[in-house]
Amino acid sequence: FLGNAPTRKARRFPLKYLFHGRVVSIPLYEIDLKIGGMMCGMCESHINDAVRKALPVKKVTSSHSRGQTVILSEEAISEDACRAAIEDTGYDVLGYACKPYEKKGLFHFGK
Repeated sequence: FLGNAPTRKARRFPLKYLFHGRVVSIPLYEIDLKIGGMMCGMCESHINDAVRKALPVKKVTSSHSRGQTVILSEEAISEDACRAAIEDTGYDVLGYACKPYEKKGLFHFGK
């Protein structure tokens, strides 16, 4: 009946779809970028906007105090694509790491 439409209850990460009567999770990737040159909250906004416009992301967050941008995406995004999107805004990409995303629960002790 619903085909590949997202179920109403499954709006959280990872996305879940109804496929032939079964709920199937779509894996997400977490891309962790170390960014040089961020000094304030406005720098974070510039980077987030640039990433959202250039890359197929589900969620992006940046922290100038940690010098870090974290991207959640349904597909693994290459380092070159991330670097091109961010360096066009005038910031430097100092590090790149991509791994499968694991959602942490409310109480994620021991992880």
